[in-house]
Amino acid sequence: MGRKFIPESPSPFYPPRARWYSAFYYLGNAVRRRLALDRFALPREMKASDLLLGFFVPGLAVHLRGPRILGRAALATSALLVLVYIICIGYPTANLAFGLLLSIHSTGFVYYCNPVLAHETFPRRIGFTILMLLGLMLLFYWPARSLIQNHLFTPLRMHGHVIVVQRFLSQQTVPRGEWVAYLPDENDVGENYHGGTVWLRSGLCFAPVLAVAGDTVTFSTNGFSVNGGFCQTNQPYMPISGETVVPENHCFIWPNLYISGHGDVGDARITSALMGLADVNKTNFYGRPFRQWFWRKQTLP
Repeated sequence: MGRKFIPESPSPFYPPRARWYSAFYYLGNAVRRRLALDRFALPREMKASDLLLGFFVPGLAVHLRGPRILGRAALATSALLVLVYIICIGYPTANLAFGLLLSIHSTGFVYYCNPVLAHETFPRRIGFTILMLLGLMLLFYWPARSLIQNHLFTPLRMHGHVIVVQRFLSQQTVPRGEWVAYLPDENDVGENYHGGTVWLRSGLCFAPVLAVAGDTVTFSTNGFSVNGGFCQTNQPYMPISGETVVPENHCFIWPNLYISGHGDVGDARITSALMGLADVNKTNFYGRPFRQWFWRKQTLP
C-alpha cells in the first residue's frame, strides 16, 4: 500500500518550472546586455533599488546615504516644499518652492552617487550634476507639474488674485450662478467678426452661468431676466432688447473679458461678438473654482 503523503522535493534531473514573472527577468537581462550595462558594477555602498528610489523620491537618496539626521532633514524639507507648492500654487512662492525642491532632489541624488564619482575629475563631477539636474527636471518635475496644473488644479490670475480651479468638473451639475472656467470655440477666436474689426484672442474665460439649457433670456434697457423672473443688472455690452433661448447641452455665460478698442468699432459690433461667445457648449467647460483653497477663501470677481 502506497503512502498517503509523499513529500515532494525538487529532482536534480529536472529543472524547476519557470515562474510567471520570468519573462520580465529575461527582458531586463536582454536590455542590460544590449546597453552594455552588464559591464558596469556598482560599488558595495550602492544598490540598484536604492538608486532607482533615490531618483524618484525627493530627499530619499540623502536618507539612504546617511547620516540619518541629514537624511531625515532632507525628507522633511522636501515634504514641506511640496506642501508649500500646492498651497501657494499660482504665486511666486510656489515657483520658489518648486526650484528648491528640484535642487535638493538633484543634489541629494549626486550625494548618493559619491562612491562612483570619488575618483572622477572635478569637471566630470560637475557635468554629472548638471546631467542629473536636467534629467530630473525633464523626466520627473515638468511632467508632474503639467499633470497638477493642467489636469488637477489650475491657477487662474484674475484682477491681481489667483483663483484655483478644479479640473474634475461634472458637466451635468452646473446650476445657475455657478462660476466656471471654459474655453471658447476655436471658430470664435481670431478675425471672425465684422470683417476683422472685432478680434477675439484665445485663452480661458471665467464667468458665472446665467442660464442653462431650455431657459429664455430676455433683454431690456433696465436689465435682463431668465424665464421672466427677477430682473438682473445688465452686463457690459449686453443687448438692450430681444431674447434668446439656450439650446440643449449649452449654457448662457456672458464673457468676462478685457476689452481694448483701436478705432471706431461701435458698441453694436462688440455686443454681436460677445453674444456669439455667450452660447457655451458644456463640452468646453474647463473647471470650477474651489470656494476655499486650504485656509484661503477665494474671492471671485
